[in-house]
Amino acid sequence: MKKDIVICITGASGSVYGYRLLELLYPDFNVHLIVSPSGYLVLKEELGLTKEDLLKKFPQINLIPAGKIDSHIASGSRLVSYKGVIVAPCSMSTLGCIANGINQNLIHRTCEVALKERVPLVLLLREMPYSIIHIENMLKVAKAGAVVMSASPAFYHKPQSLQDMIDFVVGKVLDSLGITHHLYRRWRS
Repeated sequence: MKKDIVICITGASGSVYGYRLLELLYPDFNVHLIVSPSGYLVLKEELGLTKEDLLKKFPQINLIPAGKIDSHIASGSRLVSYKGVIVAPCSMSTLGCIANGINQNLIHRTCEVALKERVPLVLLLREMPYSIIHIENMLKVAKAGAVVMSASPAFYHKPQSLQDMIDFVVGKVLDSLGITHHLYRRWRS
């Protein structure tokens, strides 16, 4: 039986990370996708993709509107059986809402439920430099149980392309959820 997983794409630059996760996890997982309104703008700007393009490429995906706050994934009794929740990319605005318990949309609510139910939550941040407010919010969510990652590729595996660097970051996200992959060469001493 396929496991369920939630992927959220927010309005930070780096929509390629969320899209690459979709490519890798679909159709092996039941993917529940939430894209914020700003996330759609960035997907269009960076990758030339629309909502219709996503549905065409991933026809079995469960695309849930960010405004559907009564979605089943907003319920702890449902989300508790999921493999995890990934926000990639995670905007600093989304981080701030999660860190402070503010639920303006389904992404925020799903992340809050993940934290309270101890469902693995991975936030792939795509911003720099960090303000003290960003750092304090990262600390808050980390203390609450989230995995906080920056979209920072390594270079020990000698990336030959932009795709290699993207795959390294995405591979680290998958590692944090215990999902097997072969996206990059692991460190050897």
